[in-house]
Amino acid sequence: MKAIALISGGLDSILAAKLISGLGIDIIGLKFKTSFYARPRKTQDSCGIEIKEIDISQQFLSIVLNPRYGYGSNINPCIDCKIFMLNKARELMQELDAKFVVTGEVLGQRPMSQNRQNLDLIEKKSGLEGFLLRPLSAKLLKETTPEKERWVDRQQLLALSGRSRREQIKLAKDLGIKEYPQPAGGCLLTNPDFSEKIQKLINFGELNLENVELLKMGRFFRLSEKAKLIVGRNKEENESLTKSMRKEDYLFRPQGIMGPAALGRGNFNNALIRLSCSIVCRYCDLDGKKEAEVIYQRPYEGKEAALKVEPVDEARLAGFKI
Repeated sequence: MKAIALISGGLDSILAAKLISGLGIDIIGLKFKTSFYARPRKTQDSCGIEIKEIDISQQFLSIVLNPRYGYGSNINPCIDCKIFMLNKARELMQELDAKFVVTGEVLGQRPMSQNRQNLDLIEKKSGLEGFLLRPLSAKLLKETTPEKERWVDRQQLLALSGRSRREQIKLAKDLGIKEYPQPAGGCLLTNPDFSEKIQKLINFGELNLENVELLKMGRFFRLSEKAKLIVGRNKEENESLTKSMRKEDYLFRPQGIMGPAALGRGNFNNALIRLSCSIVCRYCDLDGKKEAEVIYQRPYEGKEAALKVEPVDEARLAGFKI
């Protein structure tokens, strides 16, 4: 007997998969990848289950733009997201010879997608009525086909509810699971600051995978309709931005002082080059100096020059920031 388990990398999904695996069911782990996911991947190893990863990033953008069931407290279309992923899992059941689907949802843990009404809605709209097992809260929910058919023993399932993590942490210890993330959501769309930036991209008609990835790499500035600047916040982001460069992109770096790298993409005239240098200067360690020298170059074309600039005014800077 096989079942598909949706694995987010969070503790609840790991526990649900391990619980059903312990009842003699072969678990096929299914992880959906989107550009908005922030979980560290190493937590997948702790569940001891092979993970099949499917990238739905492009399809997911349309859900973010127009969710049928609306957003949560931020730009998080949780109900539509669950329905979409479970639909994908249902479509894979025959191919993977799986009899049912398992998730780590807990009744009442999340106000939007895990109240009783929306749990029922998600099950119905996904086409998995009777074949969606939520083992962590199963005893508080209606009996599913796997329970009725005795594929799993309902008495071995749990009755967890609410936002407390005490029982999950105890169960993790009992199951020998030592590494798992903190309970904060793994989806960046639940983060207020990131959601605000995504909303600005939507307002500008610029929500695409490329811009989302750039938004995750650093401070994002829209300088004009056809030019944007991304400024790194640390060494790792500086390196990522440099690696993401295209042939036609600009690279901005301070000369002789500590400061960020910045990637310029789009149509840049002299005024926008100077503005970009001033923005980079704003984030440099000036150590009391009033100006800095910023190098700007197109590395793939071998072109390089430098400008001495003062940091951009804060009020002006705010007008460009995404």
